[in-house]
Amino acid sequence: MLLQNDVLAEFGELVASGRCNSYKGPLFTGVDLGTANTVLAVVDSDGHPVAGATARSKGVRDGIVVDYVGTVQAVSRMKAALEEKLGCELPVAATAIPPGIIEGNVKCIANVVEGAGFEVRGIADEPSAASEILGIQDGAVVDVGGGTTGISILKKGKVVFTADEPTGGTHMSLVTAGYYGISFEEAEEMKLDPAREDDVFPLVIPVIEKMATIVKKYIVGKNVKNVYVVGGAASFQEFEKVFEKVLHTPVYKPNDTLFVTPLGIAIHCRGTKN
Repeated sequence: MLLQNDVLAEFGELVASGRCNSYKGPLFTGVDLGTANTVLAVVDSDGHPVAGATARSKGVRDGIVVDYVGTVQAVSRMKAALEEKLGCELPVAATAIPPGIIEGNVKCIANVVEGAGFEVRGIADEPSAASEILGIQDGAVVDVGGGTTGISILKKGKVVFTADEPTGGTHMSLVTAGYYGISFEEAEEMKLDPAREDDVFPLVIPVIEKMATIVKKYIVGKNVKNVYVVGGAASFQEFEKVFEKVLHTPVYKPNDTLFVTPLGIAIHCRGTKN
């Protein structure tokens, strides 16, 4: 199962290189305000990746905006940089939220995107946005974020259940910081360095097992035959194998897990109307 790996790899290269693809027609932006990273993804009217940008996030915690002004400024800078490279304005965007957050926080997320100069076309829950790019009709989509693990269960292409619980990449960094006696920021950098994966992964296996246990609680009795994991914290090479040992269910993970949800949000934007 390829899980759109070619599209994700193409978008990852666009972000890493800073280049843009050629395009025709209107452009649609997905704004993913994560706990660890903010990602903007731009697609064309056919849903093909055109451009993207990412930056470390400090103003959002598990779907709650803790620094409104700073987050608006960060998204505005990213939007302006993309517009300069593309040579055009990016007028519309969609965004996403972890499942289950309260209405006031949903409105605040939308206000951030509007404050950065976008017309907000839609707000999806994060695992459901991920399913947009993966093309999943049946199964559970698990979005492992910085602070929480979110899950959406789909039946025949429709979301029938969502949930979200604490435990994410932040907890991995805390464990790593405690073991090595280093700061949280140093642990974050260590966790994100592929060359240090052998030093970090054995430490965070219990955290991943807890994430899988959260998922197991929600899929029991719901006839879920496949689980799909996305999100930046799921990027470890053996991540899905830990999940499979707990769930006893096939677990699939695309490449470039950080970019699945942002691209899905952009696809969601493309499908909305004025």
